[in-house]
Amino acid sequence: MHTAMKRFALSAFLTFVMVVGISHPLNLAKISLKTIVIDPGHGGKDPGCISYGKDVYEKDICLSIAKKLGKLIKDSLPEVKVIYTRTTDAFIPLWQRAAVANKNNADLFISVHCNAHQNSGFHGSETYVMGLHKTAGNLAVSKRENQAVVLEEDYDKNEAYEGFNPNSEEAHIILSLYQSAYRNQSLQLAANLQSTVEKEKIRKNLGVKEAGFLVLWKTAMPSVLVESGFLTNPDDKKFLISGAGQDKMAQSILESIQTYKTQLEKK
Repeated sequence: MHTAMKRFALSAFLTFVMVVGISHPLNLAKISLKTIVIDPGHGGKDPGCISYGKDVYEKDICLSIAKKLGKLIKDSLPEVKVIYTRTTDAFIPLWQRAAVANKNNADLFISVHCNAHQNSGFHGSETYVMGLHKTAGNLAVSKRENQAVVLEEDYDKNEAYEGFNPNSEEAHIILSLYQSAYRNQSLQLAANLQSTVEKEKIRKNLGVKEAGFLVLWKTAMPSVLVESGFLTNPDDKKFLISGAGQDKMAQSILESIQTYKTQLEKK
């Protein structure tokens, strides 16, 4: 089959999926928040991005913020169940992270990450939802995060990824077209978070963005990926490795969840 024909066939299939819906049962009428899955990015043999000075790994910052967030949720919203995709320095395949959330019928999925850029001047916090990336920068972030899939054994034979090739720009573009049925709710949660970041002057507010992330692809609930700051920027790094900075980031995510819960239960 010629390349052009392959592209057409893949695009046609994707359009069908987008129209018919994802392969999980949907409950768009949920009016309560009972279970939250927190996903600390990377882990184990996947260090994630490496800091300015090359002495801090993203995976460690993600886990620390995630645990702080989980404790805050348990203390502030005791009626809400918290589940982690990992609680140790363990490597968890991307597809399994979404599977944890789906298996537990979660109401929210929050993936915690740190950003990186070859320009150390880049700084700030941004929140992503699954969707169409509108800039080359958004595409670069999703490609970097999705690259973790190559560390999985026989990832190219895993049916969960439906033939996704992390080295193909076309594959990332097609993945970004996959619009979740929970896109509006995800955008609402993301907007809450970035509003809190700006209001509390925690980090520079880089806004809400969309891109194709494997970890968000098949989650059957509102889902966001939080890029808490740039480890490649000296100031962001200093903030993110400090206990106070991690506390502030976790608190900002908690406040966004509380606002989202109020908005949800008013409907």
